[in-house]
Amino acid sequence: MLGKKLTPDLIKLQDNFIKSGGKFKDIRIGELFDIHPTKSYGLTNYKLFKTKGKTPVIVNSSLNNGIGGFVDLKPTEKGNMITYSDTTTSDAIFYQPNDFIGYSHVQGLYPYEAQNWDEKAYLYFLVLFKKSALGKFNYANKFNRNIAKELVVKLPFNKNNKIDFDFMRAYISQIEDDSIIEMEDESIKEIKLYLKSSGLENYELSSNEKKMFNNLRCLKTASFKIGDLFEIRSSKKKFNANAIKFGGKFPYVARGSNNNGIRGYITESEQFLNDSKTISFGQDTATIFYQEKQYFTGDKIKILTYKYGELNQELACYLISCMKKEFEKFSWGQNSFNENIIKNIFIILPVNSNNEIDFEFMENYIKVIEKLTIKSVVECKNKIIKTTKEVIHN
Repeated sequence: MLGKKLTPDLIKLQDNFIKSGGKFKDIRIGELFDIHPTKSYGLTNYKLFKTKGKTPVIVNSSLNNGIGGFVDLKPTEKGNMITYSDTTTSDAIFYQPNDFIGYSHVQGLYPYEAQNWDEKAYLYFLVLFKKSALGKFNYANKFNRNIAKELVVKLPFNKNNKIDFDFMRAYISQIEDDSIIEMEDESIKEIKLYLKSSGLENYELSSNEKKMFNNLRCLKTASFKIGDLFEIRSSKKKFNANAIKFGGKFPYVARGSNNNGIRGYITESEQFLNDSKTISFGQDTATIFYQEKQYFTGDKIKILTYKYGELNQELACYLISCMKKEFEKFSWGQNSFNENIIKNIFIILPVNSNNEIDFEFMENYIKVIEKLTIKSVVECKNKIIKTTKEVIHN
């Protein structure tokens, strides 16, 4: 089973399955799928993403379903399949519903019996695949396809000893129904908690904020080297993820693309802690995060310390967005992001009438974006709940 807390309806579904002669049996993933690299265009990031379109590109990311952007090129792969990155972790395993373009190190799972696999069957399998791969792979221990084929999942088999795809679909459908019923209370609770903790209980824009946002076209900008803004250095000590014990006191920042780069928490000698309110930069992944608290790091992490005072969250968000925009022009690989190259990359920043960096604008801009985002989330939440109620009561 999927590890889902069983509701009465799920218990009934499982009991009926077992009474009909069904069983849950282990099976190798290699018996279900041929695993090989997805088809890519073999272009640098700059050439690949220079056109904007509707075709998703699946990259080595654990965010946004692995989508690195949308381009104006023909898809290289059909949708309705599972992809994963062999350079990251189980967080980068996704179901792709739509046609897409592959990318270096993105593997595809191609079913031997394609006619049986639809979205719900894939979603059932996806949870088991992630669970089987959890904690077994990282940047030092690659998730190659030969290893993936040997992973084992537990699937439902009917009395004829065939995979019971109908049970898998019914199970996912029931989970979706249960989730809809829980949605309203959970959504309201989570949004209220976030608004309170972030101080954004009032997310309406002030007149000055509206004026600032409406005058963006008149914004004056200039180019600045990253090295002129930040002191760039290596971490005080690199801790190997395979040689440390998690469950400690301080954040351990690696090159992952989620959870602010924090892979877990460890306790080591505090003399090797990197300063708080700095930016961590993964050299071969271009993952950039603001670190509010002191932290340890893994290998190939650079520490960016702001030269002009204390770096707050709003200012860091603006600067990181500008840096990410420039880093997208580079091809994948750590050689593209060595210290000297980072220092000499130019980013575009707003300036005031004296041609000095307009720090106040950057901070206020991020606050406005945060308010607009919260507003859109609340409106979207209300729309979803309204639609859900209509579906349930009709």
